[in-house]
Amino acid sequence: MKITPFLILKKLYDKSKIWFAVSWIIAYCILMSAGDSLSAWIGIEKSVTLAISVFLVATLLLFLKKNGLCSDYGLCLSKTPARSMLYYVPILIMLSANLWYGVTLNYGALETVLYILTMLCVGFLEEVIFRGLLFEAMRKDNVKAAVIVSSVTFGFGHIINLINGSGTVLLHNLLQVVYATAAGFMFVMMYCKSKSLIVCIAAHGVFNSLSVFADETGVTNETRILTAFLLTVITGTYALYLARSMKKKTTDSSI
Repeated sequence: MKITPFLILKKLYDKSKIWFAVSWIIAYCILMSAGDSLSAWIGIEKSVTLAISVFLVATLLLFLKKNGLCSDYGLCLSKTPARSMLYYVPILIMLSANLWYGVTLNYGALETVLYILTMLCVGFLEEVIFRGLLFEAMRKDNVKAAVIVSSVTFGFGHIINLINGSGTVLLHNLLQVVYATAAGFMFVMMYCKSKSLIVCIAAHGVFNSLSVFADETGVTNETRILTAFLLTVITGTYALYLARSMKKKTTDSSI
């Protein structure tokens, strides 16, 4: 039998779904950080990172399709009515956050396009890896633990921005970890309720993409703290609402 990369992935997947997810997390963090460093060395923002992210997206998507796993990991349309998801209004508020303090063009046309395309890939990869692979690998044993681990590992995974050459300072990064953890909680609850990652992927990718237009001129640390606090409250409250609505539905169905 000819050994192929997809065969190796399938063997790892069959042996341990958790280690399959962890392997993807490690590979993602290392390769994307390397891509950012190489892009900075070349002098064109996200040039190498985009190529790496496209490769990772294609590999993961082809693996899931090849093994009939797309719907198992949320790559399908939601069957949950938008009304029960509050018409995703909290998501729309979150998406505007990067533009709250003004809009500007931080890069030239080429780098802006590269940045946006990379962030859209990041939205896909992080949602499928953290909300799909990792969460699903744990939920059969303990749903609450799966929710916590998926949210916290996603949030604390942003610590890597301190060492990947992105220029993030400590306070900004710590604030990012806080609201990213809350956002991770929100996304995993959206996935639990809708059984779909489509909206999560789109929202995640758009939120990250809009950061390229954020005007941070004159933004103080106090303003950053306030923004992080508001994002945490919005996403956290929405996640709790979704969790409560699912708990209520379970209770009603058991009466």
